[in-house]
Amino acid sequence: MREVAPRYFPSGSPVSPTSRFGGQPFMIGLAALVAIVLGIGGIAAWRAFTGTAPELDRVVASRQLQARAAQASEQLVEKTKGLEATQQESIDQLQVVQDQLQTVRRLLAAQQADNKRLSEQVATLTESIDGLRQSFASARADDPAPSVRKPSRKKKIYRSTNRKRGKSQS
Repeated sequence: MREVAPRYFPSGSPVSPTSRFGGQPFMIGLAALVAIVLGIGGIAAWRAFTGTAPELDRVVASRQLQARAAQASEQLVEKTKGLEATQQESIDQLQVVQDQLQTVRRLLAAQQADNKRLSEQVATLTESIDGLRQSFASARADDPAPSVRKPSRKKKIYRSTNRKRGKSQS
């Protein structure tokens, strides 16, 4: 008969509990193989009963992300085109306003030049009128008695005849 190693090892014995498995590597390999097969079988059963594989979920999720990114990109392109159109309209309106402002400035400058010219003409006329008043005043001072002309009768008659003619003609 064979001698089997005792299950209890005294503390001072040369055999340790870890060395006892060293003689049976077949059992360790078998246990590891069973654990691996059970793990693979569990994963396969889980995939079979859930109906979806994580790889398919990842593919679907990535396609959805790509579709969302494409949609967001299209929206950005549309918004950018809208902004470009709005910006161009604003530039055109600004150009029109600048042209109008320049026209108003030219008109204002022309009006100011006309005002200056007219002011100079008014000053010249005022000086001329003052000169005429002075000469008239000096001419009056030289004439001691100004003669008052009486209107001639002929003119009065003529005027009255014109009035009478006007009345008779109607």
